[in-house]
Amino acid sequence: MWDRLITDCHVATMVPQPGNPLGLFPNAAIGIDGGRIVRVGKRTELAGFRAKEVVALGGAWVTPGLVDCHTHLVFGGTRAAEHAMRRAGASYAEIAGAGGGIASTVAATKAAGSDELRDQSRRRLQALMAGGVTTVEIKSGYGLDTASEMRMLNTAIAIGRDQPVRIVPTLLAAHALPPGADRDVYVKMIVDEMIPTVAKARLATSVDAFCESIAFTPAEVERVFTAARANGLPVRLHAEQLSNQNGAALAAKYKALSAYHLEHLDAAGAKAMAAAGTVAVLLPGAFYALQETRKPPVQMLRDAGVPIAIATDCNPGTSPLLNPQLAMNMACTLFGLTPEEAIAGMTINAARALGLAHDIGSIEAGKAADLCAWRVDDLSELGYWIGMPGPERRIFGGMDNQRGGE
Repeated sequence: MWDRLITDCHVATMVPQPGNPLGLFPNAAIGIDGGRIVRVGKRTELAGFRAKEVVALGGAWVTPGLVDCHTHLVFGGTRAAEHAMRRAGASYAEIAGAGGGIASTVAATKAAGSDELRDQSRRRLQALMAGGVTTVEIKSGYGLDTASEMRMLNTAIAIGRDQPVRIVPTLLAAHALPPGADRDVYVKMIVDEMIPTVAKARLATSVDAFCESIAFTPAEVERVFTAARANGLPVRLHAEQLSNQNGAALAAKYKALSAYHLEHLDAAGAKAMAAAGTVAVLLPGAFYALQETRKPPVQMLRDAGVPIAIATDCNPGTSPLLNPQLAMNMACTLFGLTPEEAIAGMTINAARALGLAHDIGSIEAGKAADLCAWRVDDLSELGYWIGMPGPERRIFGGMDNQRGGE
């Protein structure tokens, strides 16, 4: 006897079929046992199976739980003042050069008490959950010393411990150079101290870096990536956001799970990503907030066969975005993704970007029973409504969590 039988629904399995890229399954049912999907099929085919609970969804559409595969969710304070500076014409680089940007959030995060940091971050997490997110990646990067980076990672893990959500913690020590720091000394600390310490404590599942003219050079990123691989941690990269540093090709060289932003990506970088299986994670919230004009080359990614994911990039400065549906809408309206690509971008391709496609991101037997039920007539509405409310029903590990963690 199964634990639950979800019935009277239409299912987007996210297992592509010829002419059916989302694997749509009308008039379906889903069997759940032990927190995992045991069977997906026609409603009539599953009618003979017994379950402790039968849940009829009244014709709702069911998708996998949403996956937000790039966030900076743990931080202290806000950067609302920079919003005003940006409206007055200041650039990202100018704000950073004036002591704003990442450095200001580093100071605010270090100044925040542990309870304050945890409570602020948990509220942001719950907002994402209310939008249907069941898995969220959370980066460090606002500490920039070993103790502070570990504090951020511990906070990320802690806020998910009492919530029905899966947290994927990432070490992003190579986010910015601490004020007054010697570049070589700081990179050496990341390589020799931070990465081995975090790996030993199992506080992160991967290592990220920011490869950009205002951040870290390709040579410095290589040092970080070499250390990550030596300590058994896969890598990711913020690449080609403001300029082309050949970061995408560098990410591919180290078999990075994902590369982010990519507005300045070239054909060689796209080809390298495709060969390495590196997922392109597009961040329309940052593009919107920074009022950028150069879009990521979506058609180039399609032509190269690079999987495209979407994320909120929730952070205090360049993407204060807490609504996954708005991220999907922005990906469609700003970047030209199709509604189908947007849904795949926050389910199966986002799962690939986290290295978790074996467990989440699609509705298949054996995978985690993380689901969202949407009261829509057509799934294209998920990328159509501007900031629509979250799902009618949110299921994590087979159990209902309708209001996103409240």
